[in-house]
Amino acid sequence: MSRSKKSIDQDLIRELAALLKETELSEIEVEQDDLRIRVARTLTAAPAALQVPVARTDALPGPLPVEADAAGKPGTVNSPMVGTAYLSPSPGTPPFAPVGTEVKEGDTVLIIEAMKTMNHIPAPHTGKVTAVLIENGDPVEFGEPLMIIE
Repeated sequence: MSRSKKSIDQDLIRELAALLKETELSEIEVEQDDLRIRVARTLTAAPAALQVPVARTDALPGPLPVEADAAGKPGTVNSPMVGTAYLSPSPGTPPFAPVGTEVKEGDTVLIIEAMKTMNHIPAPHTGKVTAVLIENGDPVEFGEPLMIIE
């Protein structure tokens, strides 16, 4: 590999690493011509919470009507990345954090699939889920309000 090619690769790796940190993704892969670069980072996960079965009377809850400025409301959990949001760990299972659930900081409240990677989104603080602003399987944008934990 020539010196300039190596320098370009190192610069690209640095840029990808910065993008990982900025978007809170766990890994990213880029392929162009004969060059393929994959950058991954280890995420520190909170201990798994004990899941207790809860009687459910409905399917996954849909979004609740919430004012348009939910993004600025205290307790709003915004999407850290672009992807597809899932409210439960797999189809047919109870949601991580339906409205009314008490969550602790670090508990998984939903999953966002980005680039075929399932990214667990933790509760940023302890509180009660008062609104779920998306539906299961919705595409989400970076910064989009997902739920409110008060």
